[in-house]
Amino acid sequence: MRPVAHPSTPGWKAEGIETFRLAGPLALANILQMAIYSIDVIFIARLGADELAASSLAVSVFGLLILSLSGLTGAVAPIMAAELGARGPALRPVRRAVRMALWLSVGTGLVAMAMCAFAEQLMLAAGQQPRIAALAGEYSNLLLFSVIPMIAAGVLRNFVSTLGRPIFATAITALGIVVNGLCNYAFVFGNWGAPALGLQGAAIATIITTVAMLLAYVIAIRRDARLHRYHVFGFFWRPDWARLAEIVRIGTPIGLTIVAEAGIFATAPFLLGLLGADQLAAHAIALQIVATMFQVPFGVSQAATIRVGYFFGAQDKEGIRRAGAVSIVMGGGFMTMTALLLLFAPSYMLAIYIDPWNPENPRVVEYALSFLAVGAFFQLFDGLQVVAAGALRGLKDTRMPMWIAIFSYWVPGMGVAVLLGFYTPLEGFGVWLGLATGLVVAAALLTWRWHRREELGLTQAGVV
Repeated sequence: MRPVAHPSTPGWKAEGIETFRLAGPLALANILQMAIYSIDVIFIARLGADELAASSLAVSVFGLLILSLSGLTGAVAPIMAAELGARGPALRPVRRAVRMALWLSVGTGLVAMAMCAFAEQLMLAAGQQPRIAALAGEYSNLLLFSVIPMIAAGVLRNFVSTLGRPIFATAITALGIVVNGLCNYAFVFGNWGAPALGLQGAAIATIITTVAMLLAYVIAIRRDARLHRYHVFGFFWRPDWARLAEIVRIGTPIGLTIVAEAGIFATAPFLLGLLGADQLAAHAIALQIVATMFQVPFGVSQAATIRVGYFFGAQDKEGIRRAGAVSIVMGGGFMTMTALLLLFAPSYMLAIYIDPWNPENPRVVEYALSFLAVGAFFQLFDGLQVVAAGALRGLKDTRMPMWIAIFSYWVPGMGVAVLLGFYTPLEGFGVWLGLATGLVVAAALLTWRWHRREELGLTQAGVV
């Protein structure tokens, strides 16, 4: 039986507007964040194929750590949203949740830094070429200093977004683009009197950019009256072990879910590296394109977590239904459009990173175009699975989605990637078909779970 709408429940149009107001700035911030990464790729690509391949491998490991730990600390978003929905403004619960998430970002960040220090050994153990592994290790040894500010900035981004200031995330990320571009220009090729550091210069640019963005969030929070009244930086040394445990309990499955999904994409460069530098370089470019497009439904997913979490805290089941449905339609609709773009104009997408009409790039372009054809196929499913997962997180439902992700990406997904990539002539194209398989299965299972939320008891407060 469909729940009756509460008098305060927004109508469909109103919910669509509210979701768009939240998702729009978040999606734009995500795209701008990818633009920061794209600037690195653009500069590094001009150093040579080896440098591009090495950075792709290093970032695959670094990015996996950042995404998983950001997912862990990102549990603060549904926790804050539920508190606001139940008893807003909830100054003390929100303040303590943010404080503990920042604690967690420092503690887990130190562990991630130690892991990044062994990047070269990991590359060699995975069978990568010694020169590529050495370059990746040098890059990673500097990049690791951006881990803690990057995760902490993610916590503050969740705070400002949940409190209705997602535009701050957009503006601060735009600032990051400017800083990163200037620093890459200075340190990669030695402009404005700076030393020409090549690949290491790109890592230094990333460190400066992440620190600048973290400081910008701190300043924005201190200067905005609505945000400042939460005093999230006050009494920073005071622990709240119960709140920390709640973040870890909800966030650990989120982090592992991200590891499952991002892990298969992080593993793909290692598989492609075994097939040759051209296929690895093509993969890096094609993945950058589809990953940039993915940032819009990812932003919608973040909005879904907040909107659904708000109604979950208020125990408004009709509000939960409308918030989730609007988000799923919004994310799936956008990805349908991007699929058409990849089908009918892939060369123009490639031109952002490499000249597809240059006769010196025939092999890389050929591989990249074939990968983008697969990317066009899985766009819709990628959008559906991420938004459905975000809506479920708003219900603090994270454990079963974790198992769904692990199964989908690493059984049918990786299984098809290895089978077609190494036991058929498809090679890199077969690896991408494996990525698509994992996304299709995950989308089917997660959307099924969302639609069965009432029968499964997920909308009841206290169910995690």
